[in-house]
Amino acid sequence: MNQDLPAVTAATLSHYDRHADDFWLGTRDHDVSQNIDALLRHITAEPPFTVLDLGCGPGRDLKKFTDLGHQAVGLDGSARFVEMARRHSGCEVWQQDFLNLHLPLEHFDGVFANAVLFHVPTPALPGVLTAIHRTLKPGGVLFCSNPHGRNQEGWNGDRYGAYYDLDTWRQYVTSAGFAELEHYYRPSGLPREQQPWLATVWRRK
Repeated sequence: MNQDLPAVTAATLSHYDRHADDFWLGTRDHDVSQNIDALLRHITAEPPFTVLDLGCGPGRDLKKFTDLGHQAVGLDGSARFVEMARRHSGCEVWQQDFLNLHLPLEHFDGVFANAVLFHVPTPALPGVLTAIHRTLKPGGVLFCSNPHGRNQEGWNGDRYGAYYDLDTWRQYVTSAGFAELEHYYRPSGLPREQQPWLATVWRRK
């Protein structure tokens, strides 16, 4: 990849800023309880858990975590999403893009990265995964859900995406110091060709 990484990230975030209201209307009723459960049931700490919702968008899942009694913090690069998430969830929300993460060390029991890490260009992915590893407490849990593919990468309109198969994604995450706990494809109960999402769960070694 020879593209300017900050420019790639800025273009994707600009898309979300421009379409924040439509994104909220289109996703606010999505049921991701399977994914939230996949994160929470693997955490071995005593509740309430500290959870970072990485790429929290307008705050739908932040509110769910707090409604379940956990201490959730959001992070997003879109200024509009940060504003909406704070208002919707009442949680602390940090505005950071993934090329410039500044996360507290060994702070969170879990990191929830739902439908977001596929926007990270491949050259930046190891650094992002390392930052996530460092912000988790030892034994902490990372949940990821990304659209999968055949390791192609590029623009989908004015958003950038990388679409890994399971083996390639596994190599990146294990190289960052994680052990795999489980994986599954979504939506459940459909043939594989109708399951565009790959969900994976990992423990910090």
